[in-house]
Amino acid sequence: MYSYLITFFLAAILALALTPLAISLAKRWGVIDHPEDRRVHTVPIPRLGGAAIYLSFWLAVFVSISVDKMLIGIFLGSTVIFIVGIYDDIKGIRALHKLLWQLFAAIIPLFFGLGLYVNELTLPLLGTISLGVFAYIFVVLWIVGLVNTVNISDGLDGLASGICFIAALILFWAAHRIEQFPAAFLMLALAGAALGFLFYNFHPAKIFMGDSGSMFLGYIIGAASLWGLLKTAAVLGLVFPLIVLGMPLMDMAFAIVRRKWKGKSVARADKGHLHHRLLDSGLNQREAVIVLYLISLCFGLAAMFLIYGSWYVAIVLTVINFVLILRIMFRKFNLLRLNGKNN
Repeated sequence: MYSYLITFFLAAILALALTPLAISLAKRWGVIDHPEDRRVHTVPIPRLGGAAIYLSFWLAVFVSISVDKMLIGIFLGSTVIFIVGIYDDIKGIRALHKLLWQLFAAIIPLFFGLGLYVNELTLPLLGTISLGVFAYIFVVLWIVGLVNTVNISDGLDGLASGICFIAALILFWAAHRIEQFPAAFLMLALAGAALGFLFYNFHPAKIFMGDSGSMFLGYIIGAASLWGLLKTAAVLGLVFPLIVLGMPLMDMAFAIVRRKWKGKSVARADKGHLHHRLLDSGLNQREAVIVLYLISLCFGLAAMFLIYGSWYVAIVLTVINFVLILRIMFRKFNLLRLNGKNN
């Protein structure tokens, strides 16, 4: 337990110390996110927070656990995704090129044995199914999917970092419960790094994480969940991370449907995400972020109840979240404001 606490607080302290340095360097190098029509901020904000998250996470991990083959694979893959994100934050990169680099980064852990962790799954009624070559395809799609899930949720001050903090803590609990300790340490280090960064990223943000941060967070969650939770070869290992990240996954799903319905490219950004709809309903940034935190926390609790066999509670929480998200997406969300007014 002490090792866990050291990992968590080391990552958080490193993030607290390195983020001001990232702010200073971003200003010096001109890595600034300027206001535009799709953005919600009104002043230029430094955009190099991903570097602080990346460094604080890996420093804490390498201090906490022994380096093995799998960890090297995840380190190399996450470094590629981080570098691609940094380049995108500074120079910009076309969506197709970014996707190709994401695929390349997701393939790297396969050479270090990650595909062996998901070579079979145990499904209800069907029993154990061998995935064969599809295990490798699944690994790549899983990681790339979670990279973009977190990336698409990074739309308000503190939103992506807070959601990843909540998700990482719950995934840590799940990995520790089945004694997958390396994955548990990775999730705790990620939670610590996200929390330390959140002190500077919560509204009003002093720095943004950029694509380098959001894609890195999604990559680590994707790779670590495969390394730990799916090693059990049980369907719950597959479903658990999906439920924990239910809110950003639903947001991404609605974005794909919405853009295809309008005849637009799914890679083209718009102002139809959950956080945009909450702002349209009259909430300010902090209120919108807190609402989405609570939805994410409820998804996490649903996943935990599912593990304990409380299916009915898990289903009720999931349905409530689903209905609430639908109301937000269709602009029928109403919340009693703190100042006593209705929106």
